[in-house]
Amino acid sequence: MIVFDLGCDNDHRFEGWFSSSEEFERQQKENLLTCPMCGSQTINRLVTAARVNTGRTEPSVPSPYEQDAAQYANFDAARMLKLISHIVESTEDVGRSFPEEARKIHYKEAPERQIRGTASPQEVDALRDEGIDVIPLPVPPHLDGKPH
Repeated sequence: MIVFDLGCDNDHRFEGWFSSSEEFERQQKENLLTCPMCGSQTINRLVTAARVNTGRTEPSVPSPYEQDAAQYANFDAARMLKLISHIVESTEDVGRSFPEEARKIHYKEAPERQIRGTASPQEVDALRDEGIDVIPLPVPPHLDGKPH
């Protein structure tokens, strides 16, 4: 596995794990990568300092990125998949009508229920501006479209 530092067009930084550089490039080219914080699909690989193993055991000073990411240290890929699976199983998929359904629920024009669906980054921003809590969530292809 190769770990790359990635970033989206909204300046969010995160890690991506890939089997090879070619696999990263393939997924990037096919728009399969999504920012876990905002849902943007404009993802780029960030410049990373090389690490040389000298055998020394001196404690290293964490980078600012490592310090910011420390709060997620115990949230590995398996836990993320378990969380996403739970959300998929316990919510109703409303597809592209997500923004409309979220508004109806928020304004009490539809029964309250847990929903998921698809929204553009602009639609997510508009929902948030209206005081509607939404969280972009990267759903793996094998779970996408799974009924509730």
